Amino acid sequence: MIIGVPKEIKPQENRVALLPSAAYQLIKRGHQVVVESNAGFGSGFPDADYERAGAVVVGAHAEVFAQADLIVKVKEPLAEEYPLLRPGQILFTYLHLAASKPLTEALMRSGATCIAYETVEVNRRLPLLEPMSEIAGRMSVLVGGYFLAKHEGGCGVLLGGVPGVLPGKVVVIGGGTAGVNAARMATGLGADVTILEVDVERMRFLDITLSTAHTLYSNQAHILDMLPDVDLLIGAVLVPGSKAPKLINREMMRVMKPGSVFVDIAIDQGGCAETSRATTHQDPIYVEEDVIHYCVANMPAAYARTATQALTNVTYRYIETLADHGVPKAFKRDPNLLGGLNLFEGKVTHHAIAEAHGLEFFDYKAAAGL
Repeated sequence: MIIGVPKEIKPQENRVALLPSAAYQLIKRGHQVVVESNAGFGSGFPDADYERAGAVVVGAHAEVFAQADLIVKVKEPLAEEYPLLRPGQILFTYLHLAASKPLTEALMRSGATCIAYETVEVNRRLPLLEPMSEIAGRMSVLVGGYFLAKHEGGCGVLLGGVPGVLPGKVVVIGGGTAGVNAARMATGLGADVTILEVDVERMRFLDITLSTAHTLYSNQAHILDMLPDVDLLIGAVLVPGSKAPKLINREMMRVMKPGSVFVDIAIDQGGCAETSRATTHQDPIYVEEDVIHYCVANMPAAYARTATQALTNVTYRYIETLADHGVPKAFKRDPNLLGGLNLFEGKVTHHAIAEAHGLEFFDYKAAAGL
């Protein structure tokens, strides 16, 4: 199979979907890897590294799509890439389709088979999303603490405090992978941390592993009680494959202190606040209701080398299975991969996406006899 690795064209997206070492392994298995020139440059992997691995480096973005049977990306295709996809082609990337009906409809029209990293599920875990959630969670405290600085418009609170001065208050909504990593970073700085979660067993786990953090059952009343005193609010809510629930409305945002910071990690899935809208690394913040909002839709791209290595570590085995066996044999060999199937030849194959956009659901599993 020919595996294509295009350069990401989303603003400030410096990650690349495949390491040179992974390309080498695929080529050893008899596949061909076509990489767009400078695709790995932002992550610190120059073209020469891919050429030494045996990959073919091409200059044109469209040429990668034209040659490849399997397109491996990091982020969802943008509008200028829609016409480059074709029937029979496999697209493997982060898609977050529940947050965008135009993207869903464009991919349906392409006729490509689209597999999303974020909906591959193994034992109720999302292994291809977890590394990016870990990075985004840890990063949320770094950026949140930075924008609390007075010269950035923040309220001037140092999260860790100093002797004789109380630390800043951090509230994390969601105790999943992103939430627990945010809480770890915040407690490490010495902040006063509270995690809101709905799963009681998860709260017990958090209580044991993060002994200095507080846990609180997540509902709107409890969130509202916490907001007047919070310095840094982190939204780390995830419903796999679905749009993020809007847990914070505008009226709730108004009770927060002027100059406090809200980091919405859930923005890829539409955001968990009514006031959330996607931003970029180049222009990361805006102010709504006197609260600084950080809603960058590709947070891990800021640490592109770490993120690229972490991503390829978890995606490679699935890329190898798809390259070796194609669809549908890959799904038979690894049923976990089937959870990632969002679109098959123009049909929506994921319940949450069909429900989010009012589209017809196609039961691929039943049709394929899996």
